[in-house]
Amino acid sequence: MEQLLYGEDPEPSDRFPAGPLYVPVRPGPSGSVVRLFRTPLGDRSAVGFTSEHGLVTALGAGQAWIRLAEPALRTLTAPLGVTTVTIDPPFTACTPAPAGPAVPAAALAASAR
Repeated sequence: MEQLLYGEDPEPSDRFPAGPLYVPVRPGPSGSVVRLFRTPLGDRSAVGFTSEHGLVTALGAGQAWIRLAEPALRTLTAPLGVTTVTIDPPFTACTPAPAGPAVPAAALAASAR
């Protein structure tokens, strides 16, 4: 794929506009709230999928979503300090299993004797 450079932009040109995205949401106090995710480096990122199938494959059939254009998604997340939008992430991590009850260190030491 040929990379075009903008006039004074040192970075390669972005991919073509993604169009309306399928954006994962969760229930909030006033309606739906955009879900934020983490990049592999730990930065927060908004996520959008170009197809409903991609969203369901990555996050499951029970994941609620709304349709938003990429600029609207960026506008919603900018006040939260989120500047990254990841489109069609290749994979997502599973939700961690709930932790069991905490066991005090003294109880562990006593059971080891």
